[in-house]
Amino acid sequence: MGDNKNNKDNKKDKTSGFQAIISAIKMAYKLEKTVIILNAALALIEAVNPYIAIFLSARVIDGLIDGEEFSNLLIITAIGLGIIFLSHIIENHVAKKRDIHMRMAWHNYNMAYTKKMVEMDYAQLESPLTTDILNRIKTDNIWGSGFFGIYWSANRFFISAAGLAVAAGVSIPLFISGNFFTGYITPAAFIILLIISIVTSIITEKHITKIESVLMNEPHPDKSHLFYFIWGGIDYKAGKDVRIYNTREIISDYVDRGDKWWKSWTRRLSNLRGIRQVIIGISSSIVQCGIYALVVIRTVSGALTIGELVIYVAAIMNFLNGISSIMGSVSMLSEYAKRQMSTLEFLNIPNILPRGTISVEKRDDNEYDIEFKNVSFKYPGTEVYALKNLNLKFNIGQRMAVVGMNGSGKTTMIKLLCRLYDPTEGIITLNGVDIKKYNYDEYMAIFSVVFQDFKLFSFTLAQNVATFVDVDEAKAAECLSMAGLDERLNNMPKGLETPLYKDFEEDGVEISGGEAQKIALARALYKDAPFIVLDEPTAALDPIAEFEIYSKFNEIVGDKTAIYISHRLSSCRFCDDIAVFHEGELIQRGSHDALIADETGKYHELWNAQAQYYTSKR
Repeated sequence: MGDNKNNKDNKKDKTSGFQAIISAIKMAYKLEKTVIILNAALALIEAVNPYIAIFLSARVIDGLIDGEEFSNLLIITAIGLGIIFLSHIIENHVAKKRDIHMRMAWHNYNMAYTKKMVEMDYAQLESPLTTDILNRIKTDNIWGSGFFGIYWSANRFFISAAGLAVAAGVSIPLFISGNFFTGYITPAAFIILLIISIVTSIITEKHITKIESVLMNEPHPDKSHLFYFIWGGIDYKAGKDVRIYNTREIISDYVDRGDKWWKSWTRRLSNLRGIRQVIIGISSSIVQCGIYALVVIRTVSGALTIGELVIYVAAIMNFLNGISSIMGSVSMLSEYAKRQMSTLEFLNIPNILPRGTISVEKRDDNEYDIEFKNVSFKYPGTEVYALKNLNLKFNIGQRMAVVGMNGSGKTTMIKLLCRLYDPTEGIITLNGVDIKKYNYDEYMAIFSVVFQDFKLFSFTLAQNVATFVDVDEAKAAECLSMAGLDERLNNMPKGLETPLYKDFEEDGVEISGGEAQKIALARALYKDAPFIVLDEPTAALDPIAEFEIYSKFNEIVGDKTAIYISHRLSSCRFCDDIAVFHEGELIQRGSHDALIADETGKYHELWNAQAQYYTSKR
């Protein structure tokens, strides 16, 4: 197991910065390619703009020295200023377009992330591997603006690259013109100085980046807690517990320790980056002075005009600054790209469940025959069987109760039934056909399920029941009434349009656990699927509400096949059939009377263990 982890870590370490940059840029281009194109265009414009003024100044200086007519210089100046004005208008327009598409990129990223969460196989979503990836995404994105940083760091890279390219292009004539002294010796000196600057920048950047990478991934016992609080681990729903149990102290302790670590970490990182700037700055200054001296010598010797001196000095200085800038921008882009490898890994997680092609027959009589045949199942990452050799057939229109202790395999059986997972061994059939062969969405459509850990959303009550934007309000109200929430519905400030919770709406309504359970039940009824599965459907209800649900259970279920899971055996007596699970196996099956009569059976044991709580003590 340890070897596998080491192999995984080594594989991550082998991902080069260049590979990460290419992968991240491809992902950014796919999400919103216009941003990348506009960033490149904007970088080129920003790189060229300064040279318009520089060339204009040089042309005017040389004209004045040569005694050119003032009117000609005035026309040249007017044309130059017009070009500068037009260039800035184009730059502002492109920047405005880029910012609009940046917002679109953010939207597209969130949509891609959410779509992946919704559409990926539940087996993948619940797997330890996916959990690890999602945790890494949160941790990686703490250090900056998350995936958005790819666009900004790419923009800085484009600006540096364009500036370097334009400066190099402007400087080329300096290397290929002049007499023996200025045309051969000086270019050689230029090349030597440039090599010194480039080598110094590369060595410094590589060494500092390596140390910085270690610092960025520095383990710290409180770092995860710091991330937890930063990412909204404390919200208004936790407010009561924070105050009743006075958790302010422990939260403050973690925040204080995290704050101390954060300040120390930031100081060390700033010092490290400061060292980089000092080394590169000294090297750059020496080279700049040397090149400036060489350009001045060429000017004094008559090889260059004063105007050309202005142009070449600006170009050479920009070129040298560009070398340092592009090293830093590549380092930044590489760092952002490596952080986003977790995001790319998440978006590329493949679905593993077969989707099938056979259409599920739509039957008005709801005659769907489902059978487990020698089904065994192990959750990913474990060798322990959650279910072992399960053989179970559901009779059409039957009310079956599934009982057993915690961890006996009841909920796992439901997950397999609904194809949230596929069996490790054996098959499940629908009307005699392996369910893997059916169209996945059509098969899922025949089930309405209320899970133990069901989820309501911060949408309107109607949308929570219908799970659609367009709602049949009469049907939604009827389902809520059948679930026992009609009185509460009548007191809702906006009726079915009342938003639940306060995450998005100030007038959102906070509902109790029992009310939430009734809404979840109403949602299952609204779907009107031929199979209805209720996993502890009344756990949060008071006894009276529970009795009301049970008393009209047959009315609620109608002609559907119902599977009812509960820890309360007394609530299962209305079911035709009871299946008893223990340690992942089906060990008993029959009616309540038959099972209770078997004094050596598990059901008898569980019933008697709970019976004491139903008997009055005097």
